[in-house]
Amino acid sequence: MADRKDLEYAPDYAVPPGETLLETIDALGMTQADLAARTGRTLKTINEIIKGKAPIRPETALQLERVLGIPASFWNNRDCNYREALARLEEKDRLKSQVRWLRELPVRPMVKLGWIRGFKDKVRQLQELLNFFGVASPDQWRELWGGREVAFRKSPAFESNPGAVAAWLRKGEVDANRLRCAPYDESKFRAALHKIRALTVETPEIFHSALVRLCAAAGVAVIFTPELPGTRVSGATRWLSPEKALIQLSLRYKTNDHLWFTFFHEAGHILLHGKRDVFLETDTIDDGKEKEANRFASNVLIPPGEYHKFIERGTKNESGIIHFAERLGIAPGIVVGRLQHDGILPQSYFNDLKIRLVLAPRSA
Repeated sequence: MADRKDLEYAPDYAVPPGETLLETIDALGMTQADLAARTGRTLKTINEIIKGKAPIRPETALQLERVLGIPASFWNNRDCNYREALARLEEKDRLKSQVRWLRELPVRPMVKLGWIRGFKDKVRQLQELLNFFGVASPDQWRELWGGREVAFRKSPAFESNPGAVAAWLRKGEVDANRLRCAPYDESKFRAALHKIRALTVETPEIFHSALVRLCAAAGVAVIFTPELPGTRVSGATRWLSPEKALIQLSLRYKTNDHLWFTFFHEAGHILLHGKRDVFLETDTIDDGKEKEANRFASNVLIPPGEYHKFIERGTKNESGIIHFAERLGIAPGIVVGRLQHDGILPQSYFNDLKIRLVLAPRSA
């Protein structure tokens, strides 16, 4: 069975309302001169309307209603539809010269994830992408992502694959705009983080909805967006408005220790840094604000005093890690990840204590 998108009707021509007008007066046995005399319009004007060269203005539509008995709204709508069809045809011709833009974007992965529809016609595919990004043309896309999102360009990931990263960021923005959130409240967000820390021991089926709900109640939208090929992004933080922040997560590393560290890292950006700041997390960014967010995440998950005591005791075997995690009320995999990051444990040790996570694709 053919895909619905392949059956969509997209005419490559526009029918002027003048054709309908000519058929109407012919059926009434009326000439163009007769119509001109009855409406008070010049014969030239009537002829140009019939040929599609002149528009049917609202006052002319009222005159046609009086003379022909056909509502003015009919003529206004016919003319409006015709002008719109002409504009679409002109846009299509203009966009034909810009289809090379498709090469800058991961079109197939976006279609596979259900973010956009796929079209064989390159112009229609280009239009679909413009709709996704909410811009009128590739020129506006370049201006937007080279201007408004300029801070993201500090990231090597954005510099190496701007199209893929822009698509990933835009998907997070679209989903976040659909998510209802209370106005941002710092005290509520800090209280939410305390409750969220306890969710680290829960399964994804439990923690996902609770995490999103707790943050939304404090004015923070948490969105999980599958990673696109080449993005190499684990998370991003930005403010959509003065009252709504966005934490976007990709599950790039697919284990619970990385997920929770990334989430609390992004939460640190919201609490510690300004609303004009934007952050795109990759493996290579290590400036002052990133270090502050790292420290925030580390200390929230494992209080420094408790961590140092644990290291000094030297009980870094599996049972010791599990007991320590239970006492703190966090997942054992988080402790393993911290020990591996600090070089206290080899990267291959106790990975069975980490939980692998899968981010199910969600359609647009």
